[in-house]
Amino acid sequence: MIICGIASLCLFVIKLIEYLQLSTINYQLSILPMTDSKKVIAIEARLRNCRNVITLGVRPNFSDYSSQEADLIRSAKKIYYPTTFYADLFDAMGKSTFPSYHTYKCVQDKIKQTALFDLLEISHPKTRVFYGKRQKPTITEYFKFPFIGKVARGSAMGRGVYLIKNKDDLFAYLNIVTPAYIQEYIPSDRDIRVVVIGNRIVHAYWRIAPPSDFRSNVSVGGSISLDPVPEEALDLALHTAQSCKWNDVGIDICMYKDKYYVLEANMKYGKEGFRRAGIDYIKLMEDMIENEEL
Repeated sequence: MIICGIASLCLFVIKLIEYLQLSTINYQLSILPMTDSKKVIAIEARLRNCRNVITLGVRPNFSDYSSQEADLIRSAKKIYYPTTFYADLFDAMGKSTFPSYHTYKCVQDKIKQTALFDLLEISHPKTRVFYGKRQKPTITEYFKFPFIGKVARGSAMGRGVYLIKNKDDLFAYLNIVTPAYIQEYIPSDRDIRVVVIGNRIVHAYWRIAPPSDFRSNVSVGGSISLDPVPEEALDLALHTAQSCKWNDVGIDICMYKDKYYVLEANMKYGKEGFRRAGIDYIKLMEDMIENEEL
């Protein structure tokens, strides 16, 4: 009886939250014509605190949107943060999105990123993808220990990144991944995160690895330094983002023997670097939308 009661209460709370969210959206929609017809439409919640954005929320079925919401989506000149799923659909119907369709195509897909870097001749560490039982045993013919193994798709914030020092490490890595994404190891205790939004750099900072880890991600204990970032690294990041047609991205760059390399791109970058620098991310996005930069 107690368990049933708790389950019923949880269901009630979930329904209440859904009702309140929907009520808020409907209220926003009802006052839109009277207050600010220039408000933009977003799907994902990333801009939900922006005063000039109406966030409709993610619906797994388009038919779940109300007729008024659906009309807003259809008539909007551009949809902000549409999700990977809807970005494909909006591109098919010729509707612009922010981030760009090209940005969404490479979200958490290191294989596509690497292929683009090769095609565009963007400086990056030697990287190779190995598929299946025939290719994986040849890894050590291309790379010498130590090297980096990564989860090729779906990983972020330093997760799914392994320093492979020997055959035992390699065996353990190959048991958990398909395919194997192998990258040259560049010894360094820090890298640079450059955030490009729209067509310009909005923030750049150093990420320093903790003493016990080779990764510099803040999510795994890395620290942030706001020391000046070299212009050459900034130029490489902006060139990479613009060449790949990514307009909302964190580009990770490292330096080795006086040369800069792009490690990877993160379309779901953290905001701690903004907070440390005293940058109001929400205000930044509001202003860029207002100025039609996005």
